[in-house]
Amino acid sequence: MDYIKNLRSMVGHEKVIMVIAGAFVFDKDNRLLLQQRSDTGEWGLPGGFMESGENVQDTARREVFEETGLNLGMLELFGIYSGPKCDKTFANGDQVSLVQIIFSSRDYTGLLIEANEESLSNCFFHLNDLPPVLFPDHKIFFEDLLSGQEIPLFK
Repeated sequence: MDYIKNLRSMVGHEKVIMVIAGAFVFDKDNRLLLQQRSDTGEWGLPGGFMESGENVQDTARREVFEETGLNLGMLELFGIYSGPKCDKTFANGDQVSLVQIIFSSRDYTGLLIEANEESLSNCFFHLNDLPPVLFPDHKIFFEDLLSGQEIPLFK
């Protein structure tokens, strides 16, 4: 049984703290990798929930690989997002208080997967030409990236 299912079997829908890690991945032309999510059809960063026994860097690398086929090397901390603004209730009633850790990387190997069960599409975009339908939970990350604020960010 995976960690989240095991945890939910004990606490039901009660609010729990969960850690998410993801990454801004840039190619040599400074284009940003985005994933079109299979659950909503919206575009966002590759990333996901930390599993037991992982550190946050391993989570970001695993999730990016699972969703895009790319193996990340060196990661830089972009920002940590937490607090009441990161609370969420999923469609099934599960409540979470998210701690979201976002990295950036220009160091990767592998071949980009066009699509899989988690991704309808994976594609690099110029920062001035991002898709119009972005995953709402990730909009703050994009706003912060485009704002040019000093990093790492703690919000």
